[in-house]
Amino acid sequence: MSKRKGLSVDEKRSRMMDFFFEKKDFFQLKELERMCQKEKGITSMSVKEILTSLVDDGMVDTDKIGTSVYFWAFPSKASQNRKRKLIDLNEKVANSESRKQSLIEAVSEAKKGKEDSSNRSDILTQLKEIQNENSRLENELERYRECDPEVIENIKVETKVAKESANRWTDNIFSTKSWIKRKFSFEDSVIDKQFEIPEDLDYIE
Repeated sequence: MSKRKGLSVDEKRSRMMDFFFEKKDFFQLKELERMCQKEKGITSMSVKEILTSLVDDGMVDTDKIGTSVYFWAFPSKASQNRKRKLIDLNEKVANSESRKQSLIEAVSEAKKGKEDSSNRSDILTQLKEIQNENSRLENELERYRECDPEVIENIKVETKVAKESANRWTDNIFSTKSWIKRKFSFEDSVIDKQFEIPEDLDYIE
């Protein structure tokens, strides 16, 4: 004959709750160990473990009176807990449905004016062509920027300043050469060679 299979934890929990609902009374641990084994087939060694799990889950109440600890669970409280749990779940479902609807409306609103259509496609094509043409014109404008009247005028001013500066330095060189010739009686060719002055150095017209 095969050995009888033991109860699972869930089965023990369910049977212990049935015990409390049937008795509608208060019990100490030792009483539960004896009575649950006798009436519900829950071994006395596992009663404390199962009882603790039910207390932790709020399904069984407990309190210390004097030196004794009592446990109890009434059907009315279990019913209230189930109702409260159901209400909480319904609220979560309602909130989820509301959020889902809000998201659907937001997506729908975001899609307005962006629906696929031949008109929209034509507009996007034209926009792309305009962007390309604008880029081409910008590049062409950059190439001809040097012909801009303002740019040309700036170049003229800069050229004039550079010319005046060059002639001023040329004048300084000639003045220095004249001073050296008077002071030391050197020939022009000697001075030009010593200071590496070009023979054709002259003012810019």
